[in-house]
Amino acid sequence: MTEDAKFEDGREAPLNLGAFDAEDLEVLSSLVQDAVFTITDMAWRPQERRLAFLVNRFRWEDEGRQRHGAERVRSVLVIDNVLGVASQGIDRGDTGTILSVLSIGFEPDAADDVSGYITLTLAGDGAVRARIEALEVSLRDVTRPYRAPSRKAPDHGA
Repeated sequence: MTEDAKFEDGREAPLNLGAFDAEDLEVLSSLVQDAVFTITDMAWRPQERRLAFLVNRFRWEDEGRQRHGAERVRSVLVIDNVLGVASQGIDRGDTGTILSVLSIGFEPDAADDVSGYITLTLAGDGAVRARIEALEVSLRDVTRPYRAPSRKAPDHGA
């Protein structure tokens, strides 16, 4: 006789997720909310049609926060099939400024639901916008979690 697995039998593992439609992207957006990075942690590779960010992501999905405190993890956020990139409200010369992700959104072209624009909205009215041929975004944790320097979860006020 076999027994169903229980939630308690699971273990925390690094995230490795992909988004291929707007609904998938909403999940990734919720996971990178409050992720922070600097301008040097962003790379646009036109030959590869890839825009990548190395972010310090708050672990919103962490069920053990009460046990061990708030944690962050270094993650790579990659947008593929990128045709062009633009930004606003970001001083590219200021490599020390910490940028904070509020959300990731998708605006499809009128002709289809695949191509369009992906926008990373940043705190302080900044944004990075990628023109894409097809929606393909991935999020992968690349380090072990570490205690958040602030020792608490981000608070957006109620």
